[in-house]
Amino acid sequence: MTRRNNSNRRRRRIRAVQVGHSQARDSKQAVPGRNEEGLYYALDLGGTNFRVLRVQLGGKDGGIISQEFAEVSIPPNLMVGTSDALFDYIAAELGKFVAQENQPPARQRELGFTFSFPVMQTSIASGNLIKWTKGFSIDDAVGQDIVAELTEAIQRQGLDMHVTALVNDTVGTLAGGRYENNNVIAAIILGTGTNAAYVERAQAIPKWHGPLPNSGEMVINMEWGNFRSSHLPLTEYDYALDAESLNPGEQIFEKIISGMYLGDIVRRVLCKMAEEAFFFGDDVPPKLRVPFMLRTPDMSAMHHDSSADLNVVGSKLKNIFEISDTSLQVRKVVVEICNIVATRGARLSAAGILGILKKLGKDTMSDGEGQKSVIAMDGGLYEHYTEYSKCLENTLKELVGEDVSESIIIEHSNDGSGIGAALLAASHSQVDG
Repeated sequence: MTRRNNSNRRRRRIRAVQVGHSQARDSKQAVPGRNEEGLYYALDLGGTNFRVLRVQLGGKDGGIISQEFAEVSIPPNLMVGTSDALFDYIAAELGKFVAQENQPPARQRELGFTFSFPVMQTSIASGNLIKWTKGFSIDDAVGQDIVAELTEAIQRQGLDMHVTALVNDTVGTLAGGRYENNNVIAAIILGTGTNAAYVERAQAIPKWHGPLPNSGEMVINMEWGNFRSSHLPLTEYDYALDAESLNPGEQIFEKIISGMYLGDIVRRVLCKMAEEAFFFGDDVPPKLRVPFMLRTPDMSAMHHDSSADLNVVGSKLKNIFEISDTSLQVRKVVVEICNIVATRGARLSAAGILGILKKLGKDTMSDGEGQKSVIAMDGGLYEHYTEYSKCLENTLKELVGEDVSESIIIEHSNDGSGIGAALLAASHSQVDG
């Protein structure tokens, strides 16, 4: 199996999206071709951070000429506040980014909006929020047109900008991936949350009753984070985490494989060990009982600690939980727990990818010599948690076998969802560039 890095990738959000290479201005929901040109913006909101991007497209021969971005953390209080407060904050940061333009455009700016939460999409540039995930809980936004909420905030900032495309991050990554490489068959997001999308033959979609696209293909947004099965290896820690979450009973697959939750699963195991086995002494450290006290980046840092006395593990336990003077034996156990939790998540992610390959008939050897199947991957968990991504790739190789794995390429699509949103904004541009 081959792993490649590529900075250009993207995807889009609705259940089924036409795939084609038309100029797209008059098609329903076409994936970008290579005819788009001009300056376009993207806003990527999918977790505890959001990104704003500026992309210069050069048309058929130029491709992506340049791209700039800024990443902004969302204050925790805004994740559980009001819709106006959240979108005013986002629009203000977008305004700061726009102000850095070297040469303001002669026409209204156009923006692709990546919104990585469940939405009932009503058109290319409108959709009503079904529910929040990934730690967000803003009641007055549920059921509202999320593009209208953003547009009103943009107007309050006095920005001359129009949202031309509402995009799901996974479908955007897929769209951007195929912009660069027609062998991209699927996109997977593994970050704060998780999702997957893949390219399907339109005739294989029984729910589709509209006219078939010219290409004969459509993009399926799986929303696989909400997958639940009696076969999933759930533990008492998973059930407890789910019961105490903002969305009990939902996003079960996401809660055992994605970055929002892995660190808290480790914390819950350590807390149980402290309560029942006096793992950290006679008393249970109070901060060990605080939900989400251990973030997945800190879990990753402990898991990757290669120092002889596991200094990183010791400092994390001290700084996060105020647990001092831990022995090397205790630190080794902590690393092993991180390994167990990360390995389970990575192997389940690989199993999900295998399901897509099986659906497309790509899990066995075919007659097509040299035909590659490219999977575009994006998200901070995959990008930064090396042990997790290595385990995922090794597991997929194990599942499909050595021979088939040679035809599967996992390509890191850094900023894939943001680039894809800008491309989709361009392909659905409402003004002539």
